[in-house]
Amino acid sequence: MADDDLTPSFGWSMYSMRKAWNTAKDGVAPWWRENSKEAYASGLDDLARALGNWSDSKKGRRKGKRVGFPRFKSKRRAVPSCRFTTGVIRLEESRKHVTLPVLGTVKTHENTGKLHRRIVGGAAKVKSATVRRDAGRWYVSFTVEVQRAERRPARPDAVIGVDLGVKTLAVFSDGRPATENPKHYDQARRKLAALSRAVSRKIGPDRRTGRQPSRRWQAANDLRNRVHHRVANLRREGIHQLTTALAREYGTIVVEDLNVSGMVRNRKLARVVSDAGFGEIRRQLTYKTVWNGGRLHVADRWFPSSKMCGSCQAVKAKLPLRVRTYVCEHCGLIIDRDENAALNLAALVKRHVAGSGPETRNGRRADRKSPPRGAGGATPRQGTETSTPHRYPRVSDETGTFGSAMEIATR
Repeated sequence: MADDDLTPSFGWSMYSMRKAWNTAKDGVAPWWRENSKEAYASGLDDLARALGNWSDSKKGRRKGKRVGFPRFKSKRRAVPSCRFTTGVIRLEESRKHVTLPVLGTVKTHENTGKLHRRIVGGAAKVKSATVRRDAGRWYVSFTVEVQRAERRPARPDAVIGVDLGVKTLAVFSDGRPATENPKHYDQARRKLAALSRAVSRKIGPDRRTGRQPSRRWQAANDLRNRVHHRVANLRREGIHQLTTALAREYGTIVVEDLNVSGMVRNRKLARVVSDAGFGEIRRQLTYKTVWNGGRLHVADRWFPSSKMCGSCQAVKAKLPLRVRTYVCEHCGLIIDRDENAALNLAALVKRHVAGSGPETRNGRRADRKSPPRGAGGATPRQGTETSTPHRYPRVSDETGTFGSAMEIATR
């Protein structure tokens, strides 16, 4: 085959793919002028990032789970979105309208006053706007550069241990009331089951035969999606309230490095663990402690917080999950299991790593065994219990990212 008959090759960078698109768009997509150029640019940017992640993962330059080659993104399963970085992006003074490129001025369901005041006052600058459709509703979120004042927690010297669980979402070491697990998904399961039965009785889509869904199926499916969306919003709002209160009050917060991906493999715990949102709690605490001038310490995954006595530090060989009260055979301590774990987490930082910086991660070759201690045995080896310190890149105290999601009212 001649070289002229082969598809010309080009780089995987955003610049190379945009250049190739500009060359071929008139032939392959003569209708491209009907849409904003940002619709194509944002798609090419996402493709360039996906190809870069796959290449780095294949060559061992990217940590974490292995990334596969980018696959076709079906509009039926993916969340449609478009990111605007150029053009007119403005919040109107009415605080009920936003102006976007091509789309023009649209009415919002939520009030934009908080973000508008920051922009007018010069404390914020809009960098981009992303429009997406989720659960039958349209949303616009703004990425904004914000000038943040330096903050300090209300109690900068206070250390609190937070033990996360399923029955009780969070138990604290300082005696403050525990945060009960609301279990939003469990409360909505009966309603979701009824809506799912209603969807199954309608004529839905069939990819094998190309059958399109009926309007009744679409309406029933939208109702079901709204319930899922409400459950996610309730869970996110509760976690935000919890993490914000902790980050604003305490100088040092200690949590465990939970193996959430391993916990969800247990079919008896998968639903409740996913509903609790352990990973989201840690993610929010990571950046909120930096915003408020505190620090987050993550105890090693193999630190025996539940098995260790909070009084004499004796470690049990086994402690089944069904046992909710910790009883120490050496000093006679009787305490709630979760409260004992929270006390051990707080004592870990008070004894060893107070003032060690932002967040720490467990290092390689972590000790997977509980520290040996029997009757009259030696004190557990503290050096193997804490995680290897890992410094994150410094985050400026003055600049940050402020996101505001506002729902565009459908007419």
